[in-house]
Amino acid sequence: MYSFKSDYSEGCHPRILKTMVSSNLLQSDGYGLDIYSQEAIKILKQRLNYENIDIHFISGGTQTNLLAIATFLRAHEAVLATYEGHIYADECGSIEATGHKVVPVHSDNGKISAAMIEKALIDHSDPFDVKIKLIYISNVSEVGTIYTKKELQELRTCCDKNDLLLFMDGARLGSALTSTINDVSFIDLCHFFDAFYIGGTKNGALFGEALVIVKDDLKPDFRYAYKQRGAMLAKGRLLGIQFYELFKDKLYLDLANHANKMAMIIKEAFLKNNYRLLYDSYSNLQFPIIPNHLLSKFSEKYYFNIIKKVDDNNTAVRFVTSWATTEEIVKELVNDISLIK
Repeated sequence: MYSFKSDYSEGCHPRILKTMVSSNLLQSDGYGLDIYSQEAIKILKQRLNYENIDIHFISGGTQTNLLAIATFLRAHEAVLATYEGHIYADECGSIEATGHKVVPVHSDNGKISAAMIEKALIDHSDPFDVKIKLIYISNVSEVGTIYTKKELQELRTCCDKNDLLLFMDGARLGSALTSTINDVSFIDLCHFFDAFYIGGTKNGALFGEALVIVKDDLKPDFRYAYKQRGAMLAKGRLLGIQFYELFKDKLYLDLANHANKMAMIIKEAFLKNNYRLLYDSYSNLQFPIIPNHLLSKFSEKYYFNIIKKVDDNNTAVRFVTSWATTEEIVKELVNDISLIK
């Protein structure tokens, strides 16, 4: 059995593990003040081509989202996200538990548009409801879609017009940046977002995300909130080492590019064999629609996610590839796609 359920089924890239082992008995400062974290921050600023940013390494995506959003908002302020958005659908009400409502909007492709924002602001325009202050997007979205530079610019313009914060969940940012249809680069990110994070957990790291705070008003006292909410690792070096290794060269993008290539091979195989797709994804998430009577046959060799029933006879599923997905297993799946009838 091989699992296509997630892109964090494996541990971490061997190079990261090697550096962790080789530096294991070397002493360092704690709480992110170690030389590894400081060097990783320096490299990330170079990659982003933006010096005036604060960068904090945090253990996971849910913790990064709740820490950032809860710290950035005042008590009466809320977040706008799609119904598929990770903070609304997959984080056990973590944002709401901090006292901030997540206002969901419908989206056919997992993405938020400026028009959706404008409508939501009209619907929440008096003090009898929460005040929408922060726009949450994921890139790659939860349904595998990618934001274009034009779409991000429209969001930025809308947020500036309405005094809103724009925050990006970058758990799968590597997949977005290396997608064949992507036109956004690392150096664009600080110009579009008030804050965002670079995901490591789903792209070769053992764990960890890098939160980047761009807007000056959001920076003061963040380390206090960082510590108060239990997000500050004493052995912060473990995060710094990982981001240093991922970004000291092209490893981060190379790993994401590999995951995307494996996913596109799977996508083409399903299309070639006349399967429909729930979403037209150019990322490492693929959503084929499989006849119900064939689900058990695929399940004999592979683990994957059941997404939803499309109709009485068909079910949409999700196949996820990772930095460690081998060409051999993908070829085997491609062969099985053509044989299972």
